[in-house]
Amino acid sequence: TEMARYYRIFYCLENSIRDLVESQLEETAGDEWWEDRVPAQIKESVKSNINREKDNGVTLRSSHPIAYTTFGELSEIIKSNFEIFGATFNSQKGLEKVMSTLNLLRGPIAHCTPLAEDEVLRLHLAIRSFNRLTA
Repeated sequence: TEMARYYRIFYCLENSIRDLVESQLEETAGDEWWEDRVPAQIKESVKSNINREKDNGVTLRSSHPIAYTTFGELSEIIKSNFEIFGATFNSQKGLEKVMSTLNLLRGPIAHCTPLAEDEVLRLHLAIRSFNRLTA
């Protein structure tokens, strides 16, 4: 269906942002980047998500905590470390706006709710804007 296409787009975007966050923080802060550079509330949220999977007997999705972050949490990690990501993104305010738009669109996509035509356009524009923000 059409929604599967948007899910794939968002899946690729979200995971590429995870890869970007992980690689840049590891390069700058070393192997302890998760402990040293991730806000405490995000670490707690990730810990809770990991424990929920363990307690329900499901296969853990990853051994890397970044895999348990939400899109909004990724945005918070970038914002709290913008001195590192400023070399990648040319505007913190622009990034915050685009990430906020993408986070709003994530809900209907992740929960398999059809996107209205204008929301599809908003998704495409937000991805273009995100790409423009990269230096």
